[in-house]
Amino acid sequence: MVEVTVQSLGLDRSSNTPVVILQEKGGTRVLPIWIGPSEASAIAMELAGMKFSRPLTHDLFGSVISGLGGTLQRVLITRVVDNTYFAELIIRRGTEVFSIDARPSDSIAIALRLGATIYTSDELLDENSIEIAEASDFEASGELSADERPAGGLSAEELKEYLRRLNPEDFGRFTP
Repeated sequence: MVEVTVQSLGLDRSSNTPVVILQEKGGTRVLPIWIGPSEASAIAMELAGMKFSRPLTHDLFGSVISGLGGTLQRVLITRVVDNTYFAELIIRRGTEVFSIDARPSDSIAIALRLGATIYTSDELLDENSIEIAEASDFEASGELSADERPAGGLSAEELKEYLRRLNPEDFGRFTP
């Protein structure tokens, strides 16, 4: 298994669907995973360091894991079948280890909150990896303006401000 990190969060212009880009740690291969708008929002808020007075769903799940005496050891992005990615949450409680089937988007949001590592296989990275241009390349070509950069290209403050300006109705325009 290869450790990956969240490289960026963006929007697929052809489908108006959010995409999380995972990059191999210390490498150049990236794995795009198309996700739903609410999961994209949960990942973006955590990347921006936004905290709320009451727990959101992914925060709640992390609290349940901890409250039951467990720790999230790692997330595994295991396979893709018919363009649907699969993941597992690996949870340890004492000497027991549990593997829980989950969506990658939820798994990533939870891993970010709990500081767990994310892994995928060499095969997934090789078969599904794409070339990612730098945000500056898009800006120079006119394909992407400076205020439309993927979340990974924004500073934490820029992302916080972008999320503050979003209206709930904006998420309804996505078709996952």
